[in-house]
Amino acid sequence: MQVFKFGGASVKNADNIKNVTSIISTYNSSELIVVVSAINKTTNKLEQVINAYFHQNSDYFGYLNEVKQEHYQILHNLFEDPNHPIFDEIANTFVEVEWILEEEPQDTYDYLYDQIVSLGEILSSKIIAAYLVHTGMKAKWIDARDYIQTDNTYREGKVNWQLTEDKIRRDLPEILDEYIAITQGFIGSTSENFTTTLGREGSDYSAAIFASCLNAEDITIWKDVPGVLNADPKWFAETELIPELSYTDAIELTYYGATVIHPKTIKPLQNKKITLNVRSFINPEKPGTVIRTTNQTLPVPSFIFKVDQVFINIQPRDFSFIVEDNLSHIFNLLHEHRIKINMMHNSAISFAISVDNTGTNIDALLEDLEKRFKVTVEKGLELITIRYYNQQTIDRVLVNKEIIRELKDQYTCQILVKDLNE
Repeated sequence: MQVFKFGGASVKNADNIKNVTSIISTYNSSELIVVVSAINKTTNKLEQVINAYFHQNSDYFGYLNEVKQEHYQILHNLFEDPNHPIFDEIANTFVEVEWILEEEPQDTYDYLYDQIVSLGEILSSKIIAAYLVHTGMKAKWIDARDYIQTDNTYREGKVNWQLTEDKIRRDLPEILDEYIAITQGFIGSTSENFTTTLGREGSDYSAAIFASCLNAEDITIWKDVPGVLNADPKWFAETELIPELSYTDAIELTYYGATVIHPKTIKPLQNKKITLNVRSFINPEKPGTVIRTTNQTLPVPSFIFKVDQVFINIQPRDFSFIVEDNLSHIFNLLHEHRIKINMMHNSAISFAISVDNTGTNIDALLEDLEKRFKVTVEKGLELITIRYYNQQTIDRVLVNKEIIRELKDQYTCQILVKDLNE
């Protein structure tokens, strides 16, 4: 049993969908689950729809029509017959969202976000399933919401693993005996059958959930890069492919912000010792990166860059120390405002963190913190993380940079810097 996951770039147009079909046909096995993301940039565009709709301040139907046009263009490029049933199926899928938009918003932003933004994965998976059948493969579309069960934390649904595993093991093996199953990443469902999402870029996690529950042999994530690289090509002209990674190193890299794999993906696979392959859909014959149980450490230092960081330094207003009571209050506020820490450091009289600049919730957090603490803030910073660092690698990334805060342990160095060129 294998699980494939294809991201948005791999299905961004008709030619890429044909390429995905070719890859799947090479592994034409009935015991295969294919998890797909929304077509390239669709999630961003649907976020425009929800933002415009919720605030009632622009043409949200216009934004939705842009998404429609892109998907219908792909359909016309894939299917010669304009009367093919998939055209009506996609039209009916859009209608479900249009019904929501016809009424003024009554529910919370997060709830409405999940009902609307989840449309992207539903559309892409239906198109791909229909095209596989069109080319002669025995494929079947399945709804991930029938299997992945979560709580009611919209936009960051927490998986009910026992219920999810029960549903997957009860229903899917019989389907997989006969069909290639095509399903969605990123989405799940509550006990009341309301759609939830698993967090931005959560399709990798979805694939890991299916793989773990079915004790798959392995999982392959198909990307537009050769595999896991030691740095993002956007930042380094010369990068190196890492042919093999331990689960531990993979977890560390994703925790610190490496974007090639979603952070939640690794642990379910490690628990079941399921191998994770990261391969290129552009060059599918290449081996890519293998992540599994191994004593092999990273062969080269790895670099992770996070821009637009906010540095928040928190101190007591009186002469007391930062103690457990303070930290408990600070972490509760971070949880309440849904802000994740990228770096943190505490001393006797201060607690400092670096977080992504996510907008209004940062401002709300600062307002709450200032009720109890003295708070200083610096924005527009860059966080550099080096796994298996040495002084040469540190010097390499500090050209024209001013160090704001630096943390080191045996294997990892984090440096928060300001660009002196700005």
